[in-house]
Amino acid sequence: MLRLGQKVYFVGDSLEQGLPVEDYGYVIAYDRNADNIFDYVVRIPKLNRHVLVPAADIEREEVLLEQEADRVEREALIDFALATRNEELFYRLMNGEPEAAPAEEPAKEITSRDEFIKQINLKAWI
Repeated sequence: MLRLGQKVYFVGDSLEQGLPVEDYGYVIAYDRNADNIFDYVVRIPKLNRHVLVPAADIEREEVLLEQEADRVEREALIDFALATRNEELFYRLMNGEPEAAPAEEPAKEITSRDEFIKQINLKAWI
């Protein structure tokens, strides 16, 4: 749920209300009426009006900036893979596979019998 006064951007106009897509506004109220489709009342400073919008039509500024940064990073990696002729990286990026993290097994500590009993007794006192 968005906070009141939070800056949001219009990412769509699913109900064809004439919303200024890719423009910003501020959440000024929640619409708690369960009988309609609208979730928020947004103030659009550029048009000097308030509009009722569903949650799918607006997005927070931070989320849009993260998405843009991820897109730019992916494009830069693709350019790097093409420039260095790294086929493995290129195919991994194009197929959308996550980076393969090396599988690490947890290290098992072997403790003596006396050390084990000491740890149990310490935990029992806590």
